[in-house]
Amino acid sequence: MMELSDQTQHRPLLIVISAPSGAGKTTLCDRLLAEFPEIVYSVSCTTRPPRLSEIDGQDYFFISEAEFASKLRNGELLEHAVVHGYHYGTPRRLVENSLQSGRSVLMDIDVQGARQIRRYVEQAPSGDLLKQGFVDIFIEPPSLMDLRRRLEARGEDSAEVIAQRLRNARAEMEARNEYRYRIVNRELDKAYAELKSIIEGEWKQSGTKYSCR
Repeated sequence: MMELSDQTQHRPLLIVISAPSGAGKTTLCDRLLAEFPEIVYSVSCTTRPPRLSEIDGQDYFFISEAEFASKLRNGELLEHAVVHGYHYGTPRRLVENSLQSGRSVLMDIDVQGARQIRRYVEQAPSGDLLKQGFVDIFIEPPSLMDLRRRLEARGEDSAEVIAQRLRNARAEMEARNEYRYRIVNRELDKAYAELKSIIEGEWKQSGTKYSCR
């Protein structure tokens, strides 16, 4: 069980955000992190190759299949999933250390990983920090047609990969009712205002003092 240290004055949040690829999740998360210095981003590790715009250790930890398997065997991952044929996982240490120090943690993970965190939270004792601060949010596009346009405009994936992402998006959107909060990203500024309101509302309920940059 992971409990809050005596030095912390408030309960930090464990913010889990999921969305189909291309729904605008990364942009919304980046804006939230830029505005609130008390939120730390949980960098996941993955076996997929980096995109041209991605930086190792900042967007993901890009590791080999063998390295991922080793982390999984050693219990170093808080959650893990296979997405689009590649392995993804959340390093446990960063999340636990951040929560224990009083900082909220933002996890950008898929629905498989969110289910694992949710199961852990449901079974954890009342004093566990993950349980106390858990907040899950699903970001969705207005439609699959709109999502296709966004993926094509991004210009980073082949037609075959886009088709696969759309197939996965249909399945992911079926899980949106599993989340406490849902945001339809029709217009970025409005979607961000809704996301910010959710986080501030959760902090207010917990008595957390927060500050914007």
